[in-house]
Amino acid sequence: MSTENILNIACMDRPGIIHAISGFLLTYGGNIDETAAYNDHETGMFFMRVQFSCATASKEVLQAQLLELAKQFDMRWKLNDQNQAMPTVLFVSKEGHCLNDLLYRWQSGQLQIDIRAVLSNHSDLEPLAAKYNVPFHYFNITPSTKAAVESKQYELIQSKGIELVVLARYMQLLSDDLCTKLAGRVINIHHSFLPSFKGAKPYLQAHTRGVKLCGATAHYATADLDDGPIIEQDVARTDHGMSLDALVTQGHDTECQVLARAVKWHSEHRVLLNGQKTVVFR
Repeated sequence: MSTENILNIACMDRPGIIHAISGFLLTYGGNIDETAAYNDHETGMFFMRVQFSCATASKEVLQAQLLELAKQFDMRWKLNDQNQAMPTVLFVSKEGHCLNDLLYRWQSGQLQIDIRAVLSNHSDLEPLAAKYNVPFHYFNITPSTKAAVESKQYELIQSKGIELVVLARYMQLLSDDLCTKLAGRVINIHHSFLPSFKGAKPYLQAHTRGVKLCGATAHYATADLDDGPIIEQDVARTDHGMSLDALVTQGHDTECQVLARAVKWHSEHRVLLNGQKTVVFR
């Protein structure tokens, strides 16, 4: 039975890498459907994504043989099933625009994810999750209970086999410990007014200052607030005639689109970490 796979690799650049990968796939009956590569001349790192089908070797056989190939080039690599939906959990607070957008895209088959739970520090969005038959878990978080709550959240993530955590307007800072445990697996979204408009009511601050661009940034969450590797960004024009409500609506729309693209690319294994940056094979 033919299998469909995605191979991601990263290593220091040197001659023969693409030839070695292509030869390896040929040896085991692999047929390349899509490929992309990037050589970062600043760091000397080479990145590659190969989407291929294989009729003669199982994923387990390919993984075992890739271990030997990887040693020759000191590669970081991962082999994934192309058709496997990525187990995902969504973290939210009170604002539901990103949650609603992701749930709709997931249910309509636009995202290759499997949303297994919604976690929140408020109960406001439980009815929305219920409409999509997604389990909702409410956690009352205070400064004194934060560590215990995060421990329970991590246990839930582990028990459900979660590979991706999406902070869909989750207004709580993840601890350094949780960020470390989930490194490279947490995507956050925020408005692009940072750091100009920090704190409460950023859209009100932006409207007061008469901004001409409204944007959003999706990035991997790290222990440093809003400082993780960026996956996707976008902006929309604004003008003096826009009301605060219109600005907020436009901002929320941009946040939804940017977050959805980041989740899509991550779930399709198109994003590779490159230090403080990302390589995105769109």
